Amino acid sequence: MDAMVKNQREDAEFSILDPHGRGREKKDLPAYFRDLNLETVLDELALNWGSAVRELYHYLPETAEDESYRRAVFGDVKKDGVFRALEAFVRRMDEAEGLRREKEKVPGKLQRSVWQVREAEVRCAAAVELMEALEGEELSSEGMLAFRDLLRERLCSPEETEAREKVSGIMKKIRALRMVITYEKDRIRVAPGTAPGEYAPLRKEGSGLLKNPFVANPMLTELEAACLEILTKKDPEFFRELRKVSEQIGDRRNPLADRFRKEIVFYLSFAAFRREMEGLGFSFAVPSVSDSRPLQARGLYDLALACVFRREGKKVVANDFAYREGERFFVLTGPNQGGKTTFARSLGQLVYFARIGLDVPAAEANVPFFKDIQSHFSVEESVETGRGKLKEELERLAPMMEEKRHGTFVVINELFTTAASCDALVMGRRVLEHFIRLGCAGIYVTHLKELAGAHENAVSLRALLDENRIPTYVIRRGEAEDVPCAENRVAKHRLTYEQLKERLS
Repeated sequence: MDAMVKNQREDAEFSILDPHGRGREKKDLPAYFRDLNLETVLDELALNWGSAVRELYHYLPETAEDESYRRAVFGDVKKDGVFRALEAFVRRMDEAEGLRREKEKVPGKLQRSVWQVREAEVRCAAAVELMEALEGEELSSEGMLAFRDLLRERLCSPEETEAREKVSGIMKKIRALRMVITYEKDRIRVAPGTAPGEYAPLRKEGSGLLKNPFVANPMLTELEAACLEILTKKDPEFFRELRKVSEQIGDRRNPLADRFRKEIVFYLSFAAFRREMEGLGFSFAVPSVSDSRPLQARGLYDLALACVFRREGKKVVANDFAYREGERFFVLTGPNQGGKTTFARSLGQLVYFARIGLDVPAAEANVPFFKDIQSHFSVEESVETGRGKLKEELERLAPMMEEKRHGTFVVINELFTTAASCDALVMGRRVLEHFIRLGCAGIYVTHLKELAGAHENAVSLRALLDENRIPTYVIRRGEAEDVPCAENRVAKHRLTYEQLKERLS
C-alpha cells in the first residue's frame, strides 16, 4: 500500500511542462498578450485543439532551466513518429472521457458497470499503445524519457497487468454476448443464444451488423432493459463477474496519464500549427539561448499578422536585427503605418515563444533568457473612468517600473502622445534610463526622433520608405529623421502632384 501511495504521488507530481511538477495558479492574462496580438495565434490553435489549450500558453517557465526542459521536449514531439503516437493517445483519452460522460447519464447499475469497464478498456489501450510506440522512438529530452520510464513502470506492475487482464476478459464476454428473442402466440421468450456477425461500432449502424444493447447507447429502451433483466436470471454467473470486475477496477483514471494528456497538447498544438504554417512558406527556428551573445534574429516576422495574411493570400515582410555589445534598447522611429508597431510586436513575440520553450517565427535567432515580458501600448482615453489618456498611461506604466522587474524584456509603443513634445521627451528619456538601469532590454517605438539618441545604450532604428516615399515595412539601423505624416500618406495613396500628373496624362 505504501508503494502504491508513493507511485500515485509521483504520478500526480510529474509534469511534461515543468521539471519540478509545479502547479500553476490562475491569474489574469498578462497585458502583453493583447499588445502583442498573441490571442490571434491562440485562436488558430484552439480551432483544432479546443479552448482549454489557451490556458497552457498563459504561463512562462520560471527559470532558464525550465525553459530548456520544454524546448527539449518540443524537439522530441516534433519527430514524426512521436507526434503521431501522442496525437493518437490524445484521441483515445478523449474517447475515454466521452465514455465517462455517457456513463454518468446511465440510470441502471448494470449498464453503468458495462460502461465503466468499457471506459477502462479504452484508457488501458491508450496507455499501452503509447508506451509501445514510444519504445520504438529515439527520445532525447529529460521530460519524455522520464515519462516513458514512469509509464513503463506503472503498466508493467502486477496490479496494472492484472487489472488489464480482467478488463480485457470481461469485455470479450460482453462482445460475445448474444440473446435470442422469440415472439410467438402473444408471448416474448428471451434466452441466451448465438448469431453470426459482429457488433456495430459505437453509435454506428451498418448492414449485417448486430446491435449490442450494452454499448450501442447508454440509455436502454424499455424492451432492452426488460430483456437484460430476464437474461441476468438465466446467466447470473456472467453478470456477477461483470459487477465484480467493475467494482475491482473502480476509477481507472491515472493521474500520470491524465495530467500528461492535458499538458502534452501544449506541444502538439504548436507542432501541428508549425507544420501547417511551414507548408505555406513561413519559417520557424529553434532559437539558440546563449547569454554570451546578444538578442538577434534573421527573417523575423509577426506571427499573428501571418495568421491573418495567410487567409487573405498576402505576404508578411520579414526583418533582420541584432543588438550589439552594450546595446539594451532599440528606439524605433519612422512614418505612420510604416511597420513600426508590427516590428515591435514581432520582437515581443520572438521573446515570448522562446520563453515558453517553442520554436520562434524567424529563420534564425538567439534569445538570451529574460525573466518576464512587459509591454505598454498606446491606449485610447477612457470615457468610463473619466481619466485622461496620459494619466491612464502613467498608471499602467508604474507597476512595470518596479525594481522587481529587473531583467525583463520591455515593448513600448507610442507613449505620451498627448503630452507636449518637450514633456514627452523628458518622460521618455527617464523611462528609457530606468529600464536600462534595471538591466532590461527592449524596444521603444516613438514619434520623437530626439529620443533615439537619449541614452548611450540605446540605438536608433527607423522604418524605411522607398524612392516614392511609400512605406516598405523594412526596419534598419539609421539616424531618425523627420517624416511629414501628411506627405507620407498622400504618397502611399499615389496622390502627390507628380503621381496624379502621371496617372492623368
